[in-house]
Amino acid sequence: MAGRSFLRGSTDESKERLLSRKGYSHSGGSEDGVKYRCFRSCSHSINGFWNGLQETSFKLYEMGRSDPRKVFFAAKMGFSLAIVSLLIFFKEPLRHASQYSIWAILTVVVVFEYSVGATLNKGFNRALGTFSAGALALGIAEVSTLSGKYEEVIILISIFIAGFCASYAKLYPPMKTYEYGFRVFLLTFCIVLVSGNNSRTFFATAFYRLLLIAVGAGICLVINICIYPIWSGEDLHKLVVKNFRSVASSLEGCVNGYLQCVEYERIPSKILTYQASDDPLYSGYRSVVQSSSQEESLLDFALWEPPHGPYRTFNYPWRNYVKVSGALRHCAFMVMAMHGCILSEIQAPPEKRQVFASELQRVGNAGAKVLRELGDKIEKMEKLSSGDILREIHEAGEDLQLKIDEKSFLLVNSESWARVPQFKEYEEPVSIIDVKDDETKVIKSLSDMWDIQNLNMGMDSRMPNLISTDSILQKPSWPRLSFTADAILNQQESKIYESASSLSLATFASLLIEFVARLQNLVDAFQELSEKANFKAPADQPVGKEVTGGFWDRLRSCFRSKN
Repeated sequence: MAGRSFLRGSTDESKERLLSRKGYSHSGGSEDGVKYRCFRSCSHSINGFWNGLQETSFKLYEMGRSDPRKVFFAAKMGFSLAIVSLLIFFKEPLRHASQYSIWAILTVVVVFEYSVGATLNKGFNRALGTFSAGALALGIAEVSTLSGKYEEVIILISIFIAGFCASYAKLYPPMKTYEYGFRVFLLTFCIVLVSGNNSRTFFATAFYRLLLIAVGAGICLVINICIYPIWSGEDLHKLVVKNFRSVASSLEGCVNGYLQCVEYERIPSKILTYQASDDPLYSGYRSVVQSSSQEESLLDFALWEPPHGPYRTFNYPWRNYVKVSGALRHCAFMVMAMHGCILSEIQAPPEKRQVFASELQRVGNAGAKVLRELGDKIEKMEKLSSGDILREIHEAGEDLQLKIDEKSFLLVNSESWARVPQFKEYEEPVSIIDVKDDETKVIKSLSDMWDIQNLNMGMDSRMPNLISTDSILQKPSWPRLSFTADAILNQQESKIYESASSLSLATFASLLIEFVARLQNLVDAFQELSEKANFKAPADQPVGKEVTGGFWDRLRSCFRSKN
């Protein structure tokens, strides 16, 4: 018994050892697994960070390569900060100004903008706000020191009044241009009064702050104007030219796409929500419609710029550029509506579009030609030639209108015209309620038939595109049926849908004619701009031959004219 108990005890001890080792091995394996997962997640994070850094670096490189002006702007900014810091290191001329040197650096950081006009605008606002706030703060400081024990009360009341008046005045729309000046005014006013009250150096605080701000603003202006200047007026000029070409491309694309019966299997949701999309027709006119805010911003900065380059006159008519672009945007709305006809649910049949194809194509090509010619004239800063630039497109528009009058029976149900006198003469008048009931029944039957057709076509491969989540149109509001479809329609339903689809063609043609009518306003705005900006005469128009050369050349030309 003793031997068995001893063997049983030894066996239990061995089992405990094995279990302890087994548990130790399991715990060690779990710790190794945790370490491996941590190492793997860290390596994935490092790889993701490195890949993102490479992608961002490549995009920054491409940005500088596509527009080198951004690289020059960054270099000029760093150069300005280095010069300001270098001037501050010279403590000998202004030994007591070192404690205020931060204002010169802040002025460079805040005032230095991308274009010359924006820098001048901010520099003027900062100088005006600093000077007016410093002068007013010095006056209030003198009054507060004379008041004795009420000094802090007067300072607090004046700060409240100044903050209220400046904050309220900058909300006035005409004061929007000087909003930054109001902010600088409040900052300077509070700093001069509070810091001057503590150190009793009101005048020194205001003087050195104004002086160092002038130094920083002067360095910004000199470097921004003298080293690779970037002009907002030039950017506005290029933007208007780009808008002309964008509308011309969209107009051609809409006309060609409509005549080629281009249809969207799935309308992108970005177009339906008026967001940026890769569609060239949509992005062309959308950039023009969306450019109004950019034009206003460039106009505000261009008005501050001095004469430069081809814009050598004072008070250059930059506002007329915005006016021309507004007239162009008025025409772009028609192109947007024509693109809406391509996106619409009710489409005209191809055979009817081909009847008006030559006239529609001619108007579209002539309209795009006019827009490109006006854009080229603005780019070259040339006036229009002596001929009528709208003659060709007016003739094309008249031909389109005559073709519509000639083939108007294709756009409406002409049979109903012939039956109207008979109904009036021999039959009782039909009530409006009965007509509406019949129309509702017809539309309901069409809608029911479309639902049945959708169920039968459930296995079609094109259906996922129609009900995709990328499109807001989950179900067409009107059935897109062809007249040669397999569905059996009765005669009344077919004629109703035929009339509705024909009206789509009439809508597209009328929008194109309206576009032609709006071009006259655009040409008038361009001519006003060319007169005020003193555009040069066109190259193909002789202005009178001027005799150049010496005496013998002029004498020889006189004899030739006599002969």
